[in-house]
Amino acid sequence: AGGAFQASIVMPAAAGTVTVTATAGNAVATARFTVVEPAPVPSGTAKAIRFGVGTNGGPAAGAELDEVTALAGEAPSIVLSYKDFNQPAPIAELDAVRARGAETLLTWEPWTWGGGTAQPAYSLDRIAAGDFDAYLREWGTALGRWGQPVYLRFAHEMNGNWYPWAEGVNGNGTGDYVAAYQHVHDVVASTGATNISWVWNPNVPYWGSVPLDGLYPGSGYVDAVALDGYNWGTSPSGGSWQEPEAVFGEGIAQLRWLAPGKPVLIAETASSEVGGSKPQWITNLFGYLSAQPDVVALVWFHIAKEADWRINSTAASADAFAAALATRR
Repeated sequence: AGGAFQASIVMPAAAGTVTVTATAGNAVATARFTVVEPAPVPSGTAKAIRFGVGTNGGPAAGAELDEVTALAGEAPSIVLSYKDFNQPAPIAELDAVRARGAETLLTWEPWTWGGGTAQPAYSLDRIAAGDFDAYLREWGTALGRWGQPVYLRFAHEMNGNWYPWAEGVNGNGTGDYVAAYQHVHDVVASTGATNISWVWNPNVPYWGSVPLDGLYPGSGYVDAVALDGYNWGTSPSGGSWQEPEAVFGEGIAQLRWLAPGKPVLIAETASSEVGGSKPQWITNLFGYLSAQPDVVALVWFHIAKEADWRINSTAASADAFAAALATRR
């Protein structure tokens, strides 16, 4: 018996091997390919990497942001915020961040917080069909009237399966994400808001994640691209310690292929303390990202959640962070 299949492959960021496996029923075929040259790194003058942070209280928690400033030895110039589809545009929070001399990375999530992945009211086809257009226009009008620069990342981590805007959950199918994203963008843009930088932000690719090439809405709909990626260490069952290049290398290569020339943000990252040296991981992270000329920002997830992701999970980690931040590109 014979057959053929077609798949897109993004070359890794370093020389090595790529293994392609095809499965049909009980039959499995594997082929290994040698990569003799790494994926190209964009040329040109690299900008300084901006430091950003997300905290429990978000933009309104001034004391938390002051704590981060003291720990890091530098005030964050980007502050991470999260809003679901039940909340108005957070103008007071945007003002609070701007008063600190920073900009907001505003995460806009089409769901009701805490409702799980089965939320048919927020299915992607309903968004694309216009069910939320009045709400979208309210946001666009409010942000445009505010008038200052804001990063807007709509429906992030769409290549996973833990949010109701992912394809394959909540009744969503192939192509629905792009249709919804483009519709949201167009409705907001129709209000005349020109101060919004649209950030397309998948999770770092992993085995079983949805391929990114079917989720990218196109260059005209995206001002910057971003990745969320964490070193979970051995804290999850079966987890393993991952160095920064292992976390981000493949994802950065794919973003360069999909969105050449777009600036890259690391919109969420942090490391567990369990399974290795977090201080060394932090040092390595800043070194690795400083060598990527298109990476323009790093936003640290300063929250004890699934693991203790905080900068100061230990004194040694806090010291390493301040030292690495001071010597970054």
